[in-house]
Amino acid sequence: MTVCAHFGVCGGCALQNLSPEAYRARKRDAVVAALARVGLGDVAVEEPLLVPEKTRRRAVFKFGKQKGAVHVGFHAARSHEIVDMRECLVLTPALLALAGELRRALADILSDGEKGEVHVTDTGTDLDLAFRSPRKLTPALTSAMARALAGPHIARIVFNGEILLEQGSPHIMFDGVAVALPPHSFLQSSGHGEAALTARVLDLAEGAKTVADLFAGMGTFALPLARRAKVHAVEQEGEALAVLADAARKAKGLKPVTTERRDLFKTPLTPLELNRFDAIVLDPPRAGAEAQVKLLAGSKVKRVIYVSCDASSFSRDAAILVKAGFRAGPVTPVDQFLYSDHIELVGGFTR
Repeated sequence: MTVCAHFGVCGGCALQNLSPEAYRARKRDAVVAALARVGLGDVAVEEPLLVPEKTRRRAVFKFGKQKGAVHVGFHAARSHEIVDMRECLVLTPALLALAGELRRALADILSDGEKGEVHVTDTGTDLDLAFRSPRKLTPALTSAMARALAGPHIARIVFNGEILLEQGSPHIMFDGVAVALPPHSFLQSSGHGEAALTARVLDLAEGAKTVADLFAGMGTFALPLARRAKVHAVEQEGEALAVLADAARKAKGLKPVTTERRDLFKTPLTPLELNRFDAIVLDPPRAGAEAQVKLLAGSKVKRVIYVSCDASSFSRDAAILVKAGFRAGPVTPVDQFLYSDHIELVGGFTR
C-alpha cells in the first residue's frame, strides 16, 4: 500500500503500513471476533469490499492560525494539534484541493490563535461547507468569507447554523432520485461504499412488497427500495425526513413512500406495528438499535436487514435476533473507512 506523507502523525489513518493481505484480514477479523464474543462464531463473514482510494466525500476539517500561518487538516494522533494536510489518500481530490483553498481564504480572516472546524461534503457536482466557530457572524465577516470562498464550485456556506453564502442548492442522488442536502446531514462517507451497501440491501429485500426503513436518514435505502416495494421510512431528524418525503413526491417510478418522525431509541416500533411489513431495514447510529431489536425479536417479522458502522453493537443486536429464532445469513463488511479500524457491514436475518 502507498503511505501518505502524514502517516504516523495524522490521526486519520492508522493502517496504511499493512500489506493488502494483512489489511483485509484485519478488517474481516474484527467482525469475526465481535460475533464470536456474543456466541455467533459460526456466522459466515465474507471478504471485505474495499472502496477505492480518494473517494471519501465528507469530512470534518480542523483549522487554526498560529504565528501567522493557517493550518487546515485533521488532528494529530492522540492530540489536538492540527496536521496541516498537504496530501491525503482517502479524500476526494475536490476535498483535498479545498483544504488548500481554505488555507488561503482564511489567512486574512482568522486572528492568531483562533481555531474552528468545517464540515465539508463533495456532492459530486459541487461542495457544501458548514463552519463551526467561536466567532459570531457579523456583516463584515459575512462579506469577507463570501469574497474569499465564492468560487463557482462551492454551492453553500453555513456558519454556526446560518447561511452565509448560497450559490446553489446542494443535492445528492440516491438511485437516480435527487435529494436536497441539509447542512450537517448524515451521508455515507463514500459513494462507492453507499453503492455496495445499497446493492446488498436490495438483494436481501428481494421479493418484499412492504418494507419499513428504520433510521432512514435522507432515504439512502428507502428511495432505492421504493422502486420495487412500498416503503415506510422512520427517522428522528426532521430535516432529513422532510427532504426524503419531498424527493419521493417529486420522483417518478416509485411505489408509495410514507414517512414518520420518531425517536426509535425512546419509542421503537411495537410488534403490532412491525407485523405489517414483509421486511425491516435498520441502519442505526454507532450505538446500535437494541431497544428496537428486542421488539423485533417479539414480532412476527420474518426478514431483517441490518446495516451497521460498529461491529460490536451489530453483534450484540444480532445475538438478540438469533436467540429469538432468526437465522443469520452471511455478513458483508464494506470498508469505506479506509486505513482506520472502523468497518461498515450489512447482514440479513430470516426465520
